[in-house]
Amino acid sequence: MIKLENVFKYYRSSGHRKIVLNHVTLDFKPGRSYGVLGVNGAGKSTLIRLLAGNELPNGGRIVRNARISWPLGFAGVMHPLISGRENVKFIARVYGQDPRKVMSFVEDFAEVGAYMDAAVSTYSSGMMARLAFGLSLAIDFECYLIDEVTAVGDARFAARCKEEFSRRRKKADIIMVSHSMSTITEYCDHGIVLAGGQMHVFRNVDDAIDLYKKLNA
Repeated sequence: MIKLENVFKYYRSSGHRKIVLNHVTLDFKPGRSYGVLGVNGAGKSTLIRLLAGNELPNGGRIVRNARISWPLGFAGVMHPLISGRENVKFIARVYGQDPRKVMSFVEDFAEVGAYMDAAVSTYSSGMMARLAFGLSLAIDFECYLIDEVTAVGDARFAARCKEEFSRRRKKADIIMVSHSMSTITEYCDHGIVLAGGQMHVFRNVDDAIDLYKKLNA
Protein backbone atom coordinates (compact mmCIF):
# COMPACT_ATOMS: atom_id res chain seq x y z
CA MET A 1 0.00 0.00 0.00
CA ILE A 2 2.61 2.58 1.14
CA LYS A 3 6.34 1.97 1.42
CA LEU A 4 8.91 4.13 3.19
CA GLU A 5 12.37 3.48 1.78
CA ASN A 6 15.21 4.88 3.88
CA VAL A 7 13.16 8.03 4.52
CA PHE A 8 14.99 10.91 6.21
CA LYS A 9 13.05 13.98 7.33
CA TYR A 10 14.22 16.90 9.41
CA TYR A 11 13.50 20.58 10.08
CA ARG A 12 15.89 23.38 10.87
CA SER A 13 14.89 25.81 13.63
CA SER A 14 17.03 28.45 15.33
CA GLY A 15 20.17 26.79 14.07
CA HIS A 16 19.16 23.35 15.34
CA ARG A 17 18.10 20.32 13.32
CA LYS A 18 15.04 18.38 14.48
CA ILE A 19 15.01 14.86 13.02
CA VAL A 20 11.51 13.43 12.53
CA LEU A 21 12.35 10.26 10.58
CA ASN A 22 15.89 8.96 10.72
CA HIS A 23 16.36 6.76 7.63
CA VAL A 24 13.19 4.74 8.21
CA THR A 25 12.20 1.77 6.04
CA LEU A 26 8.67 0.46 6.60
CA ASP A 27 5.80 -1.15 4.69
CA PHE A 28 2.21 -0.23 5.48
CA LYS A 29 0.47 -3.46 4.45
CA PRO A 30 -2.92 -3.48 2.68
CA GLY A 31 -5.82 -4.87 4.66
CA ARG A 32 -4.48 -3.40 7.92
CA SER A 33 -5.27 -0.22 9.79
CA TYR A 34 -2.51 1.53 11.72
CA GLY A 35 -2.76 3.79 14.74
CA VAL A 36 0.20 6.15 15.14
CA LEU A 37 1.14 7.29 18.64
CA GLY A 38 3.87 9.59 19.91
CA VAL A 39 4.53 12.32 22.43
CA ASN A 40 3.94 15.95 21.46
CA GLY A 41 6.53 17.05 18.91
CA ALA A 42 7.47 13.54 17.84
CA GLY A 43 6.42 14.28 14.26
CA LYS A 44 3.08 12.47 13.89
CA SER A 45 1.42 15.20 11.81
CA THR A 46 4.56 15.50 9.72
CA LEU A 47 4.36 11.76 9.02
CA ILE A 48 0.76 12.10 7.83
CA ARG A 49 1.71 14.98 5.53
CA LEU A 50 4.59 12.93 4.13
CA LEU A 51 2.31 9.95 3.46
CA ALA A 52 -0.20 12.24 1.76
CA GLY A 53 2.47 13.88 -0.37
CA ASN A 54 1.88 17.34 1.13
CA GLU A 55 5.54 17.37 2.17
CA LEU A 56 8.61 15.69 0.72
CA PRO A 57 11.34 13.85 2.64
CA ASN A 58 14.88 15.22 2.75
CA GLY A 59 16.14 11.80 1.73
CA GLY A 60 14.83 8.40 0.64
CA ARG A 61 11.46 7.96 -1.03
CA ILE A 62 7.83 7.11 -0.35
CA VAL A 63 6.09 4.72 -2.75
CA ARG A 64 2.28 4.65 -2.93
CA ASN A 65 0.60 1.68 -4.60
CA ALA A 66 -2.95 2.66 -3.71
CA ARG A 67 -5.32 5.62 -3.89
CA ILE A 68 -4.39 7.54 -0.75
CA SER A 69 -6.53 10.33 0.69
CA TRP A 70 -5.37 13.72 1.82
CA PRO A 71 -5.60 14.03 5.64
CA LEU A 72 -9.28 13.57 6.43
CA GLY A 73 -11.05 16.90 6.79
CA PHE A 74 -7.98 18.89 5.66
CA ALA A 75 -9.37 22.15 4.27
CA GLY A 76 -6.10 23.09 2.56
CA VAL A 77 -7.11 20.87 -0.35
CA MET A 78 -9.58 23.58 -1.42
CA HIS A 79 -8.86 26.91 -3.14
CA PRO A 80 -10.21 29.76 -0.99
CA LEU A 81 -11.09 32.13 -3.84
CA ILE A 82 -13.54 29.88 -5.65
CA SER A 83 -16.85 28.49 -4.45
CA GLY A 84 -17.39 25.27 -2.58
CA ARG A 85 -19.24 23.90 -5.61
CA GLU A 86 -16.35 24.72 -7.96
CA ASN A 87 -13.87 23.16 -5.55
CA VAL A 88 -15.88 19.97 -5.26
CA LYS A 89 -16.28 19.61 -9.03
CA PHE A 90 -12.59 20.25 -9.66
CA ILE A 91 -11.39 17.76 -7.05
CA ALA A 92 -13.88 15.14 -8.25
CA ARG A 93 -12.45 15.41 -11.78
CA VAL A 94 -8.86 15.24 -10.50
CA TYR A 95 -9.66 11.91 -8.84
CA GLY A 96 -11.63 10.57 -11.81
CA GLN A 97 -14.99 10.64 -9.99
CA ASP A 98 -18.40 11.62 -11.34
CA PRO A 99 -18.70 15.32 -10.35
CA ARG A 100 -22.50 15.13 -10.11
CA LYS A 101 -22.39 12.13 -7.80
CA VAL A 102 -19.71 13.69 -5.59
CA MET A 103 -21.57 17.01 -5.51
CA SER A 104 -24.81 15.34 -4.50
CA PHE A 105 -23.10 13.57 -1.61
CA VAL A 106 -21.22 16.66 -0.39
CA GLU A 107 -24.24 18.97 -0.58
CA ASP A 108 -26.30 16.57 1.49
CA PHE A 109 -23.50 15.75 3.93
CA ALA A 110 -21.84 19.12 4.54
CA GLU A 111 -25.09 21.06 5.11
CA VAL A 112 -23.68 24.47 4.11
CA GLY A 113 -26.78 25.43 2.09
CA ALA A 114 -26.47 28.46 -0.19
CA TYR A 115 -22.84 28.89 0.85
CA MET A 116 -22.00 26.08 -1.58
CA ASP A 117 -21.96 28.82 -4.25
CA ALA A 118 -19.94 31.28 -2.14
CA ALA A 119 -16.15 31.58 -2.06
CA VAL A 120 -14.64 29.17 0.44
CA SER A 121 -12.81 32.11 2.05
CA THR A 122 -16.18 33.34 3.37
CA TYR A 123 -16.89 30.10 5.27
CA SER A 124 -16.78 29.81 9.03
CA SER A 125 -14.30 27.29 10.43
CA GLY A 126 -17.16 24.87 11.11
CA MET A 127 -18.53 25.13 7.57
CA MET A 128 -15.07 24.68 6.14
CA ALA A 129 -14.50 21.56 8.25
CA ARG A 130 -17.86 20.06 7.27
CA LEU A 131 -17.24 20.67 3.57
CA ALA A 132 -13.72 19.25 3.74
CA PHE A 133 -14.85 16.22 5.71
CA GLY A 134 -17.72 15.53 3.33
CA LEU A 135 -15.46 15.87 0.31
CA SER A 136 -12.95 13.46 1.86
CA LEU A 137 -15.67 10.85 2.28
CA ALA A 138 -17.18 11.46 -1.17
CA ILE A 139 -14.05 10.22 -2.96
CA ASP A 140 -13.42 6.47 -3.05
CA PHE A 141 -10.00 6.04 -1.48
CA GLU A 142 -8.25 2.77 -0.70
CA CYS A 143 -6.56 4.29 2.33
CA TYR A 144 -7.70 7.19 4.49
CA LEU A 145 -5.21 9.34 6.39
CA ILE A 146 -6.52 10.81 9.64
CA ASP A 147 -4.79 13.36 11.86
CA GLU A 148 -6.77 13.78 15.09
CA VAL A 149 -10.05 14.17 13.19
CA THR A 150 -12.88 11.64 13.20
CA ALA A 151 -15.81 14.05 13.43
CA VAL A 152 -16.63 17.76 13.37
CA GLY A 153 -19.60 19.87 14.35
CA ASP A 154 -22.39 19.17 16.83
CA ALA A 155 -23.32 15.80 18.31
CA ARG A 156 -25.80 14.98 15.53
CA PHE A 157 -23.29 15.76 12.78
CA ALA A 158 -20.55 13.90 14.69
CA ALA A 159 -22.71 10.78 14.84
CA ARG A 160 -23.39 11.05 11.11
CA CYS A 161 -19.66 11.38 10.39
CA LYS A 162 -18.88 8.29 12.43
CA GLU A 163 -21.59 6.26 10.71
CA GLU A 164 -20.44 7.27 7.22
CA PHE A 165 -16.81 6.67 8.05
CA SER A 166 -17.64 3.20 9.36
CA ARG A 167 -19.07 2.37 5.94
CA ARG A 168 -15.86 3.46 4.23
CA ARG A 169 -13.75 1.33 6.58
CA LYS A 170 -15.39 -1.85 5.32
CA LYS A 171 -13.47 -1.56 2.05
CA ALA A 172 -10.60 0.81 2.88
CA ASP A 173 -7.64 0.92 5.25
CA ILE A 174 -6.76 3.78 7.58
CA ILE A 175 -3.62 5.31 9.03
CA MET A 176 -4.65 7.36 12.05
CA VAL A 177 -2.88 9.75 14.40
CA SER A 178 -4.68 10.30 17.69
CA HIS A 179 -4.05 11.00 21.37
CA SER A 180 -7.22 9.09 22.20
CA MET A 181 -6.42 5.52 23.16
CA SER A 182 -10.07 4.48 22.81
CA THR A 183 -10.19 5.85 19.25
CA ILE A 184 -6.98 4.04 18.29
CA THR A 185 -8.31 0.81 19.79
CA GLU A 186 -11.67 1.17 18.02
CA TYR A 187 -10.34 1.87 14.54
CA CYS A 188 -6.91 0.20 14.32
CA ASP A 189 -5.54 -3.35 14.45
CA HIS A 190 -1.83 -2.41 14.35
CA GLY A 191 0.03 0.20 16.37
CA ILE A 192 3.04 2.39 15.60
CA VAL A 193 4.95 4.47 18.12
CA LEU A 194 7.00 7.32 16.64
CA ALA A 195 9.92 8.18 18.90
CA GLY A 196 13.48 9.37 18.40
CA GLY A 197 13.12 9.42 14.64
CA GLN A 198 12.16 5.75 14.48
CA MET A 199 8.83 3.98 13.97
CA HIS A 200 8.21 1.03 16.30
CA VAL A 201 5.53 -1.26 14.83
CA PHE A 202 3.29 -3.54 16.93
CA ARG A 203 0.84 -6.15 15.72
CA ASN A 204 -1.10 -5.62 18.93
CA VAL A 205 -2.43 -2.09 19.50
CA ASP A 206 -2.31 -2.53 23.28
CA ASP A 207 1.47 -3.08 23.14
CA ALA A 208 1.87 0.19 21.23
CA ILE A 209 -0.27 1.97 23.82
CA ASP A 210 1.85 0.56 26.65
CA LEU A 211 5.06 1.93 25.08
CA TYR A 212 3.41 5.28 24.40
CA LYS A 213 2.31 5.57 28.03
CA LYS A 214 5.85 4.85 29.23
CA LEU A 215 7.27 7.52 26.93
CA ASN A 216 4.60 9.98 28.01
CA ALA A 217 4.96 9.35 31.74
